[in-house]
Amino acid sequence: MKKSASVFILMMLVIVLLVSMVCYGVRIGDGGLKSIFEENSVIMGLDLVGGTSITFEANAKEGMEAEAPSTDSLDPSVPQETVIDGITDSDMDAVVAILGRRATNANYTEAQVVRLNTAGKNRIRVDIPDVDDAEAALELMGKTAQLTFFYITDAGELVEVLTGDQVKSAVATTDQTLNHVVALQLDDSARQSFAEATRITSQTGSPIYILLDDEIISAPVANEEINSTECVIQGDFDAKSAADLANLISSGNLPCELTAIETRTVGASLGDNAFKQAMTAGIIGIILVMLFMIIMYRLPGVVSALALVAYIALTCICLVLFKVNLSLPAIAGIFLTIGMAVDANVVIFERIKEELNAGKSVKAAVKAGFNRAFTAIIDSNVTTLIAAVVLWYFGTGAIQGFAVTLFLGVVLSLITALFITKVLLNALVGMGVTNIKLFGAKSADKQ
Repeated sequence: MKKSASVFILMMLVIVLLVSMVCYGVRIGDGGLKSIFEENSVIMGLDLVGGTSITFEANAKEGMEAEAPSTDSLDPSVPQETVIDGITDSDMDAVVAILGRRATNANYTEAQVVRLNTAGKNRIRVDIPDVDDAEAALELMGKTAQLTFFYITDAGELVEVLTGDQVKSAVATTDQTLNHVVALQLDDSARQSFAEATRITSQTGSPIYILLDDEIISAPVANEEINSTECVIQGDFDAKSAADLANLISSGNLPCELTAIETRTVGASLGDNAFKQAMTAGIIGIILVMLFMIIMYRLPGVVSALALVAYIALTCICLVLFKVNLSLPAIAGIFLTIGMAVDANVVIFERIKEELNAGKSVKAAVKAGFNRAFTAIIDSNVTTLIAAVVLWYFGTGAIQGFAVTLFLGVVLSLITALFITKVLLNALVGMGVTNIKLFGAKSADKQ
């Protein structure tokens, strides 16, 4: 009994700690976890705080149209790139990467850059919350990327080696040892200056810096003089980081121009009202769910209410910690999963009632209830997780926000139902709380 009481007290302290972290944050030096109530602790979406939304259309530059690959040379085992109006998927990926980096460099850390699934069109939308100067945002996001290779001499002088228009291609690939690398193809005009730069830097061990829009994106070191138009950037790459670097380098000489086809400023008043209404509805919904669980399942209902408090606290912590973009659809995903958070408890508690009504002891009924409900709970939640992943992968913008919070909510609801609820309920039973009426079951004389 003492052990069960200790476990119960420890779990209650954990719940109190989680709520305290949400309300007051955690200070670790200059960083730590912000309180959910602190300004800018949660990233608000465009529909909540207003801002600027820009839609760009990518068009191939004259004389630089990409051609679709010949069907005679296609390898059916290798995915082929789509070419729309002379622009490939790789080009569009590079544009998305550079616009995202520009937004970050301009402190638009909440900006969302997504490629639109518009049939037959190469379009990208940039949503920048809490920014009212649409013209400044458009000028920044729509400018031509500037790529420069340079090194620094022993005297501290900057020597330009080549520019973005001298890079013919940058491709993520693997070398003979299957390490991920980025292969560069330069044009003939860059060969001499690149050979001279690698000769000097290889002797001094100095890097050749790759600068994109005034930010260094890579600093490889040449081991020897490279008198060729082909070279390889090696490093601690995985497939994604190599592809990201290749896209960034390619973006310095994209075969496309960005044309802003729509620029609009979204007001915050409607979003603010909707946010307040959503929060009010959510609080009412949470209270009603707790009351329903307590009325229907009594003591287990109280336990589920405590687990729901832990679930809400964990959700808030994740919103702050992982910088989840909180839009109205994302809020809808959170409140949807509040109901789902107790759904697993409903299945468990019904199984427990069935076992008690069948004459089992409370301890045996609780154990059997969790065991019997486990498979059904996992199956139902896995299908929801699959749906969330599909929505995130194929969706854009607000749909992805809904998918992220839905996925997060399902995972956290599983944790609270199969861990917190189970530990608290078993602890209460171990403390001698074994009156079956407290579990919503029928007494023996009424069976």
